[in-house]
Amino acid sequence: MTAARGDRPTGPSSPDAEVSGNETPSEPSDHQEPQAPPTPPAAPAPMPRSRAALYMLASLLLSLTQGLGMNLAAANLPQLQGPLGATASEVTWLIAAYMAPNVSLSLILVKVRAQFGLRNFAELSILLFVLVMLLHIFVRDMQSALVVRFFSGIAAAPISTLAFLYMLEPLPPAKKLAVGQPLVLTTIALGAPLARLISPDLLVLGDWHGLYLFEIALAMMAFSAVYLLPLTPPPRAKVIHWLDILSYLFIAVGFGLTAMFFALGRAYWWFEAPWLGTMLAIGLASLTCAVVIELNRETPFLDIRWLTSKEIVHLAVMLFIFRLLMSEQTSGAYAFFQALGLQNDQMTTLSLLVIGSSIIGGLAYLAVYKPGRENAIQMVAFALLLVGALMDSDATSLTRPAQMYASQALIAVAGALFLPPAMAAGMMMALQRGPTFILNFIVVFLTTQSLGGVVGTALVGTFITWRTRLHFQHLAENLNLGNPIIAQRISQLSASYSHVITDRSQLNAEGVALLSQQVTREATVLAYNDAFLAIAVLAALALTVMVLHLATRTIVKRFPPEQQPAAG
Repeated sequence: MTAARGDRPTGPSSPDAEVSGNETPSEPSDHQEPQAPPTPPAAPAPMPRSRAALYMLASLLLSLTQGLGMNLAAANLPQLQGPLGATASEVTWLIAAYMAPNVSLSLILVKVRAQFGLRNFAELSILLFVLVMLLHIFVRDMQSALVVRFFSGIAAAPISTLAFLYMLEPLPPAKKLAVGQPLVLTTIALGAPLARLISPDLLVLGDWHGLYLFEIALAMMAFSAVYLLPLTPPPRAKVIHWLDILSYLFIAVGFGLTAMFFALGRAYWWFEAPWLGTMLAIGLASLTCAVVIELNRETPFLDIRWLTSKEIVHLAVMLFIFRLLMSEQTSGAYAFFQALGLQNDQMTTLSLLVIGSSIIGGLAYLAVYKPGRENAIQMVAFALLLVGALMDSDATSLTRPAQMYASQALIAVAGALFLPPAMAAGMMMALQRGPTFILNFIVVFLTTQSLGGVVGTALVGTFITWRTRLHFQHLAENLNLGNPIIAQRISQLSASYSHVITDRSQLNAEGVALLSQQVTREATVLAYNDAFLAIAVLAALALTVMVLHLATRTIVKRFPPEQQPAAG
């Protein structure tokens, strides 16, 4: 019976539940009529514009703090190898350690927030985040860095929730879904390009420690904002059942190990490290245990039947595909330039352009959004992704960021346009079933975005590695050292060593090695072109399926099944 009481008030305590702006309906009986007028005015009292602006600035601060915490290490893995004394494969553990707790913790925090109070949740969350950020100062080696990154993933989980809450707090109910959520999603998206923009200067300050000095300053500012700007607390209720904790532990292990599997799979290669398979098997077994528990509960922590319904599966697939397509920017364009030897400071203008385009996309969404336009906006986003990926698919080894300004701007705008209507559609489906289904939608959204981001990066990276090997093999097969043109090229390449190497055979070997490097570079460029083209094809397929789905739904509405036999 505790679980039955527990699930009821979960929704209003979550940031997404506040989107609906619905208050508890009052009873229509006559003797309660005199008490009705005093209650409504207190809740929707308009906030002064100056104070509302402070809450929105606090939301921006929290969004940037959370985004930087997730992306600073990911954007600078090669630069961290030296200071931490780690190999290229070992530094990928920093990503895995962060994502392991982060991908699932927000689920249980919904109920923690409802049971222990929003104010306590906000203050303790930001305090924990500040303390963990300060721990970065004491990192001296790879082992301590992994411990700190693991706790960073835990501490950062509530920050995005707080960003939503602070953006929604000053808005009237009608604007929470239409304005609040798009603004927060836009500001959260700025974390990745901003991390690449500020990283070069921060690394100069002191490698790993310098990388997090700016984030520590942001965390201290966010700490002050949370304590100075209290949120409106919803009523508390006992919502946590012991089976909720058991289910969450299985979900946390399952999501965490799955995220680690995809984060590390490419670095250690999928079939060469047996422990990767063990990790995935344990993760899937844990998720299976969670599903079995939830299917046999009267008031489940997660409604598995609703999560596997046709509408939710359709939404989840669209969200996952879009998250995979957005890897064209993070795992595609930026990684492409890094493969050509460019550093983050050489992509400053590109990062600024992506930030500006994301903001423009978010504002454009606010300008054009009206109920009923969600599908049209999503189709525009897929079309922009298709065009942007196609523009990038003819890159060469001489391509520089300036040649990708237009394409990356289109992709950034697409990212800002797609998520708000998708999230709004999911929220409406959840709210139609009741506030307790908010948590179920959060599972869908987090799984497709957090876990989907790791999976997308792994799939794109693996595809590029595979295509690089194939292109290198094809190019190498066509290199005949007896060909006069190739022999001349080897001679030209080895000429740079002629003043230090006098042995002819050794000099020729150096020329062959340099030619092999050039072949590898060209094979890498061709592989990235294949990846960009594959993403464009996937975007075209997704757009086509969406158009066909909408067309079929329109036909069914106009010609219901009972009318079809009569027409025949």
